[in-house]
Amino acid sequence: MLVKGKILWLRLWRQLLRPKRLAFVEACLIGLVSGLAAVLLGQAVDWAGALRVHLSYHWSAYLVLPGVGLAGGFLAGWLVERFAPEASGSGMSEVKAVLARVPMPLNLRIALVKLIGATLVLGSGMPLGREGPTVQIGAALANQLSNWAPTSPEHRRQLIAAGAGAGLAAAFNAPIAGVLFVVEELLQDVSGITLGTAILASFIASVISRLYGSHSLDLNHLNLGLPDTTFFAQEIPFYLILGVLAGLLGILFNKGILESLAINRRLVRLSLSWRIGIAGLVTGAAIAFLPAVFRDHAGLREILLVGSANWSFAAIALLVQFTLIIFTYGSGAPGGLLVPTLALGAALGYLVGAVEHSLLGMSAATVYAHVGMAAFFSAVSKVPITAVVIVFEMTTDFNLVLPLMIASVVAYLVAEKIDHRSLYDLLLEWKGIHITKEPSTEGLLAQLSAVDVMQRRVETLSSQMSTDEAVQAFSNSHHRNFPVLENGKVVGIVTQKDLVNIASEQSGKDTTISEIMTPEPVTVNPTATLAHVLHILNRYHLSCLPVTENRKLIGIITRSDIIRVEAERLSGNEQIERKSAPSYVVYQTHAPATGKGRLLVPLSHPQTAETLLDMAVAIAKDRNYEIECLQVVIVSSSRIPSETPVQISKSLQLLQRAILLGEEWRIPVHTEIRVAHNVAGAILETVKERHIDLVLMGWKGNTSTPGRVFSRVVDTIIRQAGCDVILAKLDDKRSFDRWLLPMAGGPNSSQAIKLLPALASLSTSPQIKLCQVFQPTNSIPDTTLLDKSVRFLQRRVSGKVMATPVRANSVSEAVLNCAKLDNSDVIVLGASRESLLQQAIQGNIAENISRKSNCTVIMVKT
Repeated sequence: MLVKGKILWLRLWRQLLRPKRLAFVEACLIGLVSGLAAVLLGQAVDWAGALRVHLSYHWSAYLVLPGVGLAGGFLAGWLVERFAPEASGSGMSEVKAVLARVPMPLNLRIALVKLIGATLVLGSGMPLGREGPTVQIGAALANQLSNWAPTSPEHRRQLIAAGAGAGLAAAFNAPIAGVLFVVEELLQDVSGITLGTAILASFIASVISRLYGSHSLDLNHLNLGLPDTTFFAQEIPFYLILGVLAGLLGILFNKGILESLAINRRLVRLSLSWRIGIAGLVTGAAIAFLPAVFRDHAGLREILLVGSANWSFAAIALLVQFTLIIFTYGSGAPGGLLVPTLALGAALGYLVGAVEHSLLGMSAATVYAHVGMAAFFSAVSKVPITAVVIVFEMTTDFNLVLPLMIASVVAYLVAEKIDHRSLYDLLLEWKGIHITKEPSTEGLLAQLSAVDVMQRRVETLSSQMSTDEAVQAFSNSHHRNFPVLENGKVVGIVTQKDLVNIASEQSGKDTTISEIMTPEPVTVNPTATLAHVLHILNRYHLSCLPVTENRKLIGIITRSDIIRVEAERLSGNEQIERKSAPSYVVYQTHAPATGKGRLLVPLSHPQTAETLLDMAVAIAKDRNYEIECLQVVIVSSSRIPSETPVQISKSLQLLQRAILLGEEWRIPVHTEIRVAHNVAGAILETVKERHIDLVLMGWKGNTSTPGRVFSRVVDTIIRQAGCDVILAKLDDKRSFDRWLLPMAGGPNSSQAIKLLPALASLSTSPQIKLCQVFQPTNSIPDTTLLDKSVRFLQRRVSGKVMATPVRANSVSEAVLNCAKLDNSDVIVLGASRESLLQQAIQGNIAENISRKSNCTVIMVKT
């Protein structure tokens, strides 16, 4: 009962900790915390700003505004310089760099410093925005959370992006814009989990902000919407002009920001605190000489949007705000640029709208002010879709959508033509950070899935197997971890350490594998990225991971597999032979899927098909496999397989024979006919799509293709198939009575030994001889391997089993002599993928034996 309870608890816990589910839970928490942080920042800035304005009315504005600006800027600069220099500036570009895998700090310390520093800067009257700080704060909180609850690198990036989107959504009460900004500018990823986490975090943050925030950026909430908004075709030229002007002014704004930063960089004698303090002093002094409405930046924007301004006021606002924003940001003050660009766009749009209203009298200047916000933001940030959506969410006015689209797209195209880089890209390049599109190592790992590199051949144990049998299995294998199966499903995993521990604790007791295995082992699905697989291996300190599909084992993946494929990708040394077009399935049948694995038999020649099917049935019976029969119809490379008509009557006859044979032995047989440009490509596609565990194919015994060991098709399958391959060269007698198995030690020979009992069942009285070739020296040969193999086969084969050591200089010649003296019917050879294709001076051993022998030769590739 205790064991079952433990298993149930582990199962529930792992269900909860599945990457996607955990990511969505974390996204909810990120949205909540980011929303609260944005509310705290907004309330603090509003309170500090209101106090500053209030004091300016009761005391001399010429003293209060510059003094508050100097004090607030100096304190903010000291805080940033002392505790978190990374918190200076907007923070948007830093978040983008982190998402591009640039090693930059982003943690709770930065979030706290940014929160306090932005409050001091914005509250003291500097014309910057709070959306940049909220984005960096949300991303920093998300990154800190992902460190506390470790997740994979890819999921961490997605959570950071979700935190950034939540910060933007909370600042503007615009959840859709928050999601689009993540997709369009920051992460540039539209995968399901990215959208899911970003939507969830942005929605929750926006709800928190709407319930508890100040709504200073929510135009609809402040009743600043335009119920009488109109749009006429005659106005299109004015929206085009607005777009062009916004594009040009946006480029000028970006260059002004960079120039201001460059000037401040040259002021090496001034600390950051003094630079920001001086910026606050100058800003306060300038505002003190302007009309009182300029003291409240949010109120200034509202005047432009509700129509209580005139063209001269808009022109002054545009000139003053443009200059002060560039001057202030260049000091390194922790504030954003998104809201200021909206204010500048509103002023520009109001000017164009005033001209249109005086000439045509159609739409009010305030309509153009709303459109100008999106156009200027689009030109500066190069995100036209986000620009349209953010203004629409702030106004909820459908009549604005078409003007917003026209002006934003034109502004984007004009700015893109002059400089394709966004403001945040320029800021990163100014800091010496260049984000390129070249795939990094982690990017390569994110592109590949477990199914692409996993080993399809997996040595497994049965849950009812005794520990003694398990010890025998470990001794015959180089692996140190075995998945445990029950009814074809993965139920546990056993390591060599488990066997050592049980041997010391329960010496002499009859123990089954199910009692010592680790139940409910950590597994991955075939679609998991290699980045996620590597994270799981590191997190749980594992050397390998079973790959399962609905708990059915389809492969296993190790660290060495990931290292190998990464090295091949980075060096460009991939050995995949590309085909011009994928094969096309024109005929297919399916039997009930009841086996533990699948054996693929490509059928081509009627004279060998019968024997290959008999061998396939014998193996399938022994391993409880299903049989997959494949017929490939070749068409010219100039034809498209899916559009080429073919005759399949002869193929159907071969496949029908396979189905009847399966019904006779009660073995599931699936069949399909593929039209393809080459046989090897069609077989490899079938191996991947149908999760094949073993391929059994015939070979004619020679090849005329230069540079090939066996043939073009066979060599390609041996090299690229991610599963075991059995290659059979059949003789004319087709007799299976006398078997010869050369032994060389290691896992390759053991695979041939494990296959032999199944193949030997083709004969009623098989005679099996094992031979091991030793060099002709005076030392006594070590026959331990031969003796162990004989004992293994005697328990599983009904016929006679014998063994003999052979002394010879040439392995292939010794095997051929043994086969000739014993009149062997079949030679079974085990080899690895490399050794089976290796070209040595003395020639390939397996290939030499196969060519020179007159009997059937079966080669097993592991």
